Amino acid sequence: MGTVEAATKQAIESTLAQKKPKVVFVLGGPGSGKGTQCANIVEHFGYTHLSAGDLLRAEIKSGSENGTMIQNMIKEGKIVPSEVTIKLLEKAILENENDKFLIDGFPRNEENRAAFEAVTGISPEFVLFFDCPEEEMEKRLLGRNQGREDDNIDTIRKRFKVFLESSLPVIEYYNSKGKVRKIDAAKPVGEVFEAVKALFTPVDEKAAA
Repeated sequence: MGTVEAATKQAIESTLAQKKPKVVFVLGGPGSGKGTQCANIVEHFGYTHLSAGDLLRAEIKSGSENGTMIQNMIKEGKIVPSEVTIKLLEKAILENENDKFLIDGFPRNEENRAAFEAVTGISPEFVLFFDCPEEEMEKRLLGRNQGREDDNIDTIRKRFKVFLESSLPVIEYYNSKGKVRKIDAAKPVGEVFEAVKALFTPVDEKAAA
C-alpha cells in the first residue's frame, strides 16, 4: 500500500483521530425544516454547519479539476462517489477550528455511511432525524417560492421517493445502535426547536434549569 494516496489517507485519518471532532448527522426529507433548525443549533450551541450539497456546489464553483469532475457526474445524473464527498467533509472539518459539527444531508445512503466511518474513523454522537409527513413537506416546498426549479410537484415527489429509499436504511442502522433522535418536524418551527434544544443541552445544565 505504499502509494501516495494511501499515505495521504493515513495522514488524514491520524489528524482527524487527534482532533476527535464531535459529529451529529442531520437527516430529514426535503422540506422537513433541516436548514432552519441547523441555523438555530449553530446560533445557540456553537456548532459548525456543514452541508454536503453546499460543499459540492462550492467545489464546482471553484473551477478545480475535482469540481469539473463533480459537475460532469451531476450533469450525467450520476451519484457523486462517497469518497469525493467525504474528502470535502474531512477537509472542512480539519480546516475549521471548531470541534463540533452538524453534517447535513449526509450520509445519503448506506454506502455513504459505511464509507464515512471507514475512511474517517468517526462515528456520529447521534443522528438528528426530522420526521415530517410527506403532505406537510409537499405543502412547504410548494409554498417556498424561492425560485428553485426543483420545487415542482413531480420533482418533489421524486425527491421524497429517493429520500425514503436511500436514507431510511441509514436511519434504521443507527436506530439499531440507539443513536437516532427523532423529532416531530410537522410542528411549528419554535416547537420543533424546543425539542431540538432538549437534545443538545448537557444533562447537568438541564438539572440546574
